[in-house]
Amino acid sequence: MSQEPEDVKPKLNLTISYDGQQITVKVKPNMKFAKIFEAAEKRFGKEPGTFKFTYEGNRITKEDTPAGLDMEDGDQVDAFLEQLGGFVPSRLS
Repeated sequence: MSQEPEDVKPKLNLTISYDGQQITVKVKPNMKFAKIFEAAEKRFGKEPGTFKFTYEGNRITKEDTPAGLDMEDGDQVDAFLEQLGGFVPSRLS
């Protein structure tokens, strides 16, 4: 009987989409997204922390993993420019 060791898991190909462009990254199921974010930002030519990432409409955090989000080979992650909101106080008369 030949069985694969439990810690050997197949890699997933994830597509990351930003502004009409797509890249494919090969990741391990238990890899934290912090590393995936860094690779995507580099490939899109952006500074670290530039994007926010979503999967099926939900924000992905740096601590999430593809396995934790039940991702499968070929799934798509969407990247958006991080926008920080401002507060403009109303003038009191």
